Parts: sequence; structure tokens; C-alpha cells
Amino acid sequence: MIRECVNNLCKAYVLILFLGDHVQDMATTTGSAVNWCPSVRIIIQQCLSARLQVQPPTETEDERWVEISRGIVIYLCFLKGSNLDIIPKEVKSILNVRLSETTGRPRNVSVLEFPGDVLIVPQATLGGKMKGRSVQYHSNISKDEGRVFYEKFITLCEETVQANSTNLPDSPTKKVKHGTYGNRQVLSVETNGPFTHVFDF
Repeated sequence: MIRECVNNLCKAYVLILFLGDHVQDMATTTGSAVNWCPSVRIIIQQCLSARLQVQPPTETEDERWVEISRGIVIYLCFLKGSNLDIIPKEVKSILNVRLSETTGRPRNVSVLEFPGDVLIVPQATLGGKMKGRSVQYHSNISKDEGRVFYEKFITLCEETVQANSTNLPDSPTKKVKHGTYGNRQVLSVETNGPFTHVFDF
């Protein structure tokens, strides 16, 4: 009887060790997913047209605006953990995702397939987190780093859209316009519906 109890205790001990290792392996495997935080937050809004003020009027200069026709507006915020290596993936994903509505086609198409214009708007407030009745932006990347990443994002978008226009000689050349990083800007967007999507990378 004593021997049977000892055997049962040994079996229970081995089972506890096995389960402990199994739980630890699960935590190791899923930990990255549980603790994952986005490094970039992007909002894509379909538009019929959009107009963005990139320079307010001054005593010596008039206000300046950039405009696009039908296409997409990209609101962009870089968060802590961002790096230059991930930007090509972001640009490729955003410009190829099928969100643009068309007539005569059974499904949506990408802004490159449409083809449409692109307006890029820096939007630091996308990194805000509510704390009580206030909003904090501790997750945002530094302004200097953000400017470097923003300029890289713009360059890759311009190159991609230009290359796509070359491959579509029968379509009018599409344009990429962008706002000024770090400035408050006036934006006017005309849409045919609240067709807006949020993506985290």
C-alpha cells in the first residue's frame, strides 16, 4: 500500500513537471503575440478629392495647398519600435490593399489598380492613449526620428506610384502629395461614404 502511494506521488510529480514545462513553452511561443505593440498606425480613407494646407498665410507669403483627385488619404503615425526596414512592407501593403470601389468590376481594387492619387498626412494624434480624461502620447516616436521615417515613406510611395503609372500608359499619371511633418494643417476631404480603415504594423 505504501509502495502504491509512493508510485502515485511519483506519477503526480512527473505530471506536474510536464505540465509546467508545457505551460512555459506556450508562454514562450505566444508571449510575442501577447506583448506585441504596433510600431506604425495608419488610417486609409477613400476620397473623391482632398485638399491639404501645407503652409498657413504669413505677412510675406500666401497660404499653400496641395490637392488630389479621386484616390486615398493616408494618415500616418510612427510609434516607438519603428524602424526604416519595415517601411517598404508598409508602403507595399497600403498601396496594394483592395479598398477602392469601382464600377463595372465585381470586387474592389487597390489604389494602384484603380489607379488613383495618394495624399499622405502626418497624424501624431493616432498614437494617443486615454488616461482618465486626458490623452497621452508617450507611445509616439521622437519628432526627429519620425520626420526621417515620414520622408522615407513618402519617397517609396512616390517611386511606387510613378512606376505603376509607367506600366499603365493609357491611364493619366497619378500623383502623390503630402503634408508637412510636425505642422498643424487644414484638411478638406470629399468622400462618397465613411469608407475608412485602420491598420497597425
